[in-house]
Amino acid sequence: MTDAVQELLDLIDLERLEVNIYRGRNRDIGSGRVYGGQVLAQALVAAQRTVDEGRVVHSMHGYFILPGDLEAPIVYFVDRLRDGRSFTTRSVTAIQHGRAIFNLSASFQIEEEGPDHQLDPPDVPAPEDLQSDLEMLREMGGRIPEHIRPVLTQDRPIDFRMVEPVDYIDPKPGPPIRHLWFRADGALTDERLTHQAVLAYASDYGLLTTALQPHGLSHWHATIQVASLDHALWFHRPFRADQWLLFVMDSPAACGARGFARGSIFTRDGVLVASVAQEGLMRPRPEAGGGG
Repeated sequence: MTDAVQELLDLIDLERLEVNIYRGRNRDIGSGRVYGGQVLAQALVAAQRTVDEGRVVHSMHGYFILPGDLEAPIVYFVDRLRDGRSFTTRSVTAIQHGRAIFNLSASFQIEEEGPDHQLDPPDVPAPEDLQSDLEMLREMGGRIPEHIRPVLTQDRPIDFRMVEPVDYIDPKPGPPIRHLWFRADGALTDERLTHQAVLAYASDYGLLTTALQPHGLSHWHATIQVASLDHALWFHRPFRADQWLLFVMDSPAACGARGFARGSIFTRDGVLVASVAQEGLMRPRPEAGGGG
């Protein structure tokens, strides 16, 4: 296991402060604020720790309320809304400086059998034939703004590999479709929650980029303000996040200074294990000195 993966596992291993109250630390990924996938993963872990064994999360819906402060810990308050015969419902509020920055609703279910079907995955190149996102960023070298270069090129807990590489500095307009392989960069434990939390962490990566693609924009452009507004994630089947997963994304619409994107996550064998949807802020702003 790499140091970066261990750091991610430590990040989602929350400190218990009291009954239904947990505290988490932050990891800087270069955005200047807490990464949304981190808050998703930590909130899921907080909720799961108040749920009876044998009940597994099947859906989670979150709203990003305020940007997270990287310098302050996040406290998670869990509200036990319902414990039914088959389903359990939890609400989680993430707090910094006395204010809510994120809210999550999550539903858990006992294991049950029922009708089973899925869509087929697309035919794309294998991850071994693709360059890692981190390698690509390191090759960009001096093109990356100096103030974020060390963070963006640091070792990562997740190995992301784009099927259709995007130039983050000078992206060209293209179809709002992306295919991305990812996996934890090291072996994980067998605990199901660990794999779900790692997938939740990774599921916030690249969705809004898909919505920006038709416009030739990136998160680094000074002419656009980009931020996640909400995030929904549905878990369909068991999986391992330390084995290759294919993230298939598209963006059906952008309007009103918002972009909408959705995704399907498949195992390498073509099993659909999760679905994702997200809306994000894409607000034009005056030119402020070029990209970055």
